[in-house]
Amino acid sequence: MIDNSVDDALAGKKINLRKGVNLQVCHSLGKTPAIVFLHGGTGNRFNFRCQYEFALTQGWEVLLYDLGGHGQSSAYPRYSIGRHRRDLKRLLENFGIESPILCCHSYGVPIGLEFAQHYPVSGIIAIAGGTHDLDPWWEIPLMKFMAWGGRYLFLSSEIQKLNNLFATTYRHEAMEKFFAESPVPTDFHSYKALEIFWDYNFFTRHPLPQNLHIPALVITAGKDSMFTEKMGDELASHFISGTHLHYPDAGHLVIAERALEVNEAIANWLMVDSQQSTVNS
Repeated sequence: MIDNSVDDALAGKKINLRKGVNLQVCHSLGKTPAIVFLHGGTGNRFNFRCQYEFALTQGWEVLLYDLGGHGQSSAYPRYSIGRHRRDLKRLLENFGIESPILCCHSYGVPIGLEFAQHYPVSGIIAIAGGTHDLDPWWEIPLMKFMAWGGRYLFLSSEIQKLNNLFATTYRHEAMEKFFAESPVPTDFHSYKALEIFWDYNFFTRHPLPQNLHIPALVITAGKDSMFTEKMGDELASHFISGTHLHYPDAGHLVIAERALEVNEAIANWLMVDSQQSTVNS
């Protein structure tokens, strides 16, 4: 179960962003540029618990929220990457955040990349997601099955436990908490919202992309069937200042499986980027 106690930094609060749209949001002031977390499909803000709590200990300004149609945020009547992008802009304006660093996981990466084409960002951290070929052959039929009714199987705690057993080879405290807070969703919108990413191709949308001069940290995992090391190399190569880190023994949920290593990598990358920015200025 999700911990919504007042002592939990990720409990968040409801923000009325625009008519009919309420997002569940966590925010903490601190050092800038702010780190803004974008979770992936069928996920929620708790996916980034390890990174958010680590950021708090570093004194960074941080923003984390449930995307529309996910977690405790309201559903959209119609889904599009553009709608996610525009609502992120409204959310940043609400907190007075300018030129953030976007830390994105899985399908959160396309939202981050699209945002960077329209608004200033100080950098992007792309974890297990990229510009194209993001839906493996089995995903579309499986997600359609889940949307049509297969999701109701996961109302059973035993089915959830069985799924978690095959989802990762690592059974440690962070993973147990991850699964407890992010069970396979049983609501329709979590699956309907995925369709906007199927056949997504960043370079078809942007033949002459902007903002690829920003620093980028790309993180991949060797046991991730959705986003491979080769895809990570390709993504990092598109940025003038791109760094690619690969964890061969982790999977798609590397942010929880290898939380300590990922947090350390992010901190080191931010430190190097800050030093380079100081020199260049």
